[in-house]
Amino acid sequence: MMSSDTPPVTDEMPPGPDGLPVVGNYPSYIREPFEFMTRNAREYGDIVGWEERNGPVYQLNHPDHIEQVLVQNNQNYVKGDAFQSTLGPITGSGILNSEGAIWRRNRHLIQPAFHPNRIEEYSEMMTGYTEEMLETWSDGETREIHEDMMTVTLKIVSRALFGVDIDDHVEDIGEALESFMEASESLSHYVLPEEIPTPSRKQIQGAREQLDDVVYELIEDRRANPGEQDVISMLLDVTDDDGNTLSTEQIRDEVVTLLLAGHETTALSLSFTAYALARHPEAEAKLVEELDEVLDGRTPTMSDLSELTYTEQVVKESMRLYPPVPGIVREPVKPDIIGGYEIPAGATVRMHQWVVHRDERWYDDPLAFEPERWTDDLEQSIPKLAYFPFAAGPRRCIGDRFAMLEARLLLATIYQKYHLELTPGTELDLMATVTARPKSEIEMTVERR
Repeated sequence: MMSSDTPPVTDEMPPGPDGLPVVGNYPSYIREPFEFMTRNAREYGDIVGWEERNGPVYQLNHPDHIEQVLVQNNQNYVKGDAFQSTLGPITGSGILNSEGAIWRRNRHLIQPAFHPNRIEEYSEMMTGYTEEMLETWSDGETREIHEDMMTVTLKIVSRALFGVDIDDHVEDIGEALESFMEASESLSHYVLPEEIPTPSRKQIQGAREQLDDVVYELIEDRRANPGEQDVISMLLDVTDDDGNTLSTEQIRDEVVTLLLAGHETTALSLSFTAYALARHPEAEAKLVEELDEVLDGRTPTMSDLSELTYTEQVVKESMRLYPPVPGIVREPVKPDIIGGYEIPAGATVRMHQWVVHRDERWYDDPLAFEPERWTDDLEQSIPKLAYFPFAAGPRRCIGDRFAMLEARLLLATIYQKYHLELTPGTELDLMATVTARPKSEIEMTVERR
């Protein structure tokens, strides 16, 4: 029985933008993705709907509706065709893409690498690689900060999860990832049938082959020299109930997924944080004051993090204002009812951190960078999913603790030694594919303290 405040159920589409013939709203999304999703929420409300070539799309803008999809009724939702067509060509059937029993098995196999005790062991490695990076910096030089962050986080995830140094492959992996992200932004990639070999699809295939050269070499190295606790060795060692081992391609998919997801989002978070701090010198001054008081010039450790409260607030605020993953998609297996609208099976459901994190209903002055806002009172007053940089529910990012540890330690290590100044004219212009990536480098002058 419906309560008096439960909206009546309708199978009509909620209000939403009118698209163009054939291509629908994809041109608007590709051209101005962040503006498009934000405008939808402002003009049409908490549930926005429109038709595309592949079926209906529903954009959910209220935390309660998002919680229904990701948490309360998560068993009814899969990643779906929209997600698979974007990420599948590069990550295959890794834990980001797989569903059901395969996903549960592989997540269970990988989970030990992210156990709190293991993560604590990674902390010294994280600061060590960061200090190694800082040794290459010269006082007064201009650095491409996103490139630096991508390099150091790639080295960290490779050593932590796979037990290998990847110095010789950093450039190849960086080029492949850049090529993949650029091609994924192509309109033809979204609107033309998958069997058509568009330039963007050829570019993605080239990026996959470039990554495969590196990853298969890592797998064969571990096959010849197995370790005790690294992810590749664990995947090589596992057998199913019939005694069958994982195929090399199955292992490849998991390694590529962890390799990319394990460094891409943290590198972006650090890059965006550096940009925000450079735009807000008062926040940087407060951060440095805390680092000086707690660390007094020494390298930060895991035990210091409980006292580095403002450092954590800076990271959280950066991930609120500039979420590295700006949106999530799901498809219902069976029809669902959300906010009075019937969502048919197979529809595309879009949920955008970029929109929700900037909603003035949950955050005062939402476009301002204010780390101090992150008090216990704020977190208790807002809906659970008014902040979800790592998603939520069973499919919440497996490496969320790893990423938060890494972001805080790297930030503390860098800023107690250097001040980073944006070069004149540098703006943050982002593209939205799987992640929110800068379209051009974030150039910053580094000044030794």
